Amino acid sequence: MTTQAPPQLRNEWSLLVFTATTNLADAVTKVALPLLAASLTRSPTLVAGVAAMLSLPWLLTALHIGVLVDRLNRRSLMVTAEVARLASIGVALAAYLTGTLSLPLIFGVAGVLGVAEVVALTAGASIIPAAVAPLRRHKATARITAVEYLCNGFVGAPVGGFLVAAGAGLALGVTGLVYAAGALLLLMLAGNFAAKPVERRSIHVEIRDGLTFLWEHRVLRTMALLVAVMAGAWHAWLAILPLYAVAPGPLGFDARGYGLLLTCLGAGGVLGALIVGPVNRLVGRRWAMFADLVGSVLLVAVPALWTSAWAVGAAAFAAGVGGTMWTVNARLLGQELVPDHLLGRFNAAYRLVSWGAAPVAAALAGVLTELAGFSVAFGFFAALGVLTIVPFFRIMTAEAVE
Repeated sequence: MTTQAPPQLRNEWSLLVFTATTNLADAVTKVALPLLAASLTRSPTLVAGVAAMLSLPWLLTALHIGVLVDRLNRRSLMVTAEVARLASIGVALAAYLTGTLSLPLIFGVAGVLGVAEVVALTAGASIIPAAVAPLRRHKATARITAVEYLCNGFVGAPVGGFLVAAGAGLALGVTGLVYAAGALLLLMLAGNFAAKPVERRSIHVEIRDGLTFLWEHRVLRTMALLVAVMAGAWHAWLAILPLYAVAPGPLGFDARGYGLLLTCLGAGGVLGALIVGPVNRLVGRRWAMFADLVGSVLLVAVPALWTSAWAVGAAAFAAGVGGTMWTVNARLLGQELVPDHLLGRFNAAYRLVSWGAAPVAAALAGVLTELAGFSVAFGFFAALGVLTIVPFFRIMTAEAVE
């Protein structure tokens, strides 16, 4: 007689494998699209614009998508996002194979991928309480976060670099297949993932509910504002890194070397996920989360001061460690403090505030690089990061966080 895994345990593993596949594909696209743009132009503003387009939907669409996540079936929304990703990559592949690839098309594909990411991540963050048993949520959240960093950085970045070096058509084709696999994995989830029936009001009123909940909770509000600065630094770094790292840029890498450099970020993220539990127990959530501020400053301060691949890689590793420890703790706080019927709108509001600055930062990094060079661009965001230290210690006290 065979035994079948409990539905919630199966759900946990399905979400884990889905996270692995979709983040692997995301990593390849985030390497491939900027490098494809860099092959068409050497303008820092235009290349950085691709990164800006990937993150712009967080600023433009997050709040309305949050309402949809609280109204519709969250699994269905995630499947739809995967299908949209697959379709956009198919368009890019067809254009590449027919020799019609252009910067406007790359920008359009980046925009579609960005909207799909908003849907997938907002619904994915909101589906965990319904999919995973309460006693396993801490472990599941840590595992899912570790897999995100493992596949988006440590594995996905070099894979993306090697695939682009082997041929952009191969990179785009593999990415499409991986997105298709992700959609199939979501169909394995067992349970009811439709939004719980509550009184529905106008979209704008429901958007205001999510924003109000975030803004009236001091710790959650502060977390979102701090992440806005840190995410700005990360996206500025990612936006101009292709020109900084790939020849004829200062580091002089090829596509493979660029991918390997990004693995430092992912490797740090994996380590952070492994140690976040012990670090929380040893020094508390507050200091574990403070590591992200330190890592984010180092991420942009080091390339502003040293043109060294080893130093830039070490700073990326430190940022990855801190980023994972912040992410795990922030997600757990959200799951503990936010009622289920508000999760979609809260996650959307939180990410609007925290990630809404990302496209602005990416575009600004490109302009600063164009006008004043890499050191000024990186240094500007390092200075902003330093300014977050005082509000962190004033508001994110040990008592407030614990």
